[in-house]
Amino acid sequence: MFIQTEPTPNPATLKFLPGRPVLEAGTFEATSAEEAERSPLAKALLEIPGVRGVFLAPDFISVTKGDGEWQHLRPAVLGVVTEFFMSGAPALSGTASASDEFFDAGDTDVVDTIKELIETRVRPAVAGDGGDIIFKGFRDGIVYLGIEGRLLRLPVLDGDAQARHREPVQALFAGG
Repeated sequence: MFIQTEPTPNPATLKFLPGRPVLEAGTFEATSAEEAERSPLAKALLEIPGVRGVFLAPDFISVTKGDGEWQHLRPAVLGVVTEFFMSGAPALSGTASASDEFFDAGDTDVVDTIKELIETRVRPAVAGDGGDIIFKGFRDGIVYLGIEGRLLRLPVLDGDAQARHREPVQALFAGG
């Protein structure tokens, strides 16, 4: 099994691409054995001395180190990931805790635009840093996003536009 390794802008984090699906959907993050209880893969990675955090996405695994050097940690991480995939076990057990998306049916056009911008502009940038971002909901001109297991609230429309709910939201992601 060949596992590609990519650096991220954070020198303490490496991205591991196993060339096969890690999760069916969503993401999972753990920084302790207790948080990793639902994921045998994350739990095994956190048992490696020097590993401080694990982030699982649909097609990659990010590992953040604490103490130690990558020259020593990388082979151990590759060994755990290879052994895990050879076992055929699922990366997560049980059902996901993420709730379904929420938005008013009348906001479907705005939500579709937001999702397209996330997929084409935001997700690639966040993935380049070893993370992921997902749309959670839209209500009263506020976009709710999940980033590495955290829920963010982002206002996308000014007060006048909130009343209309039809103003373009590109400015949120275009920086203007």
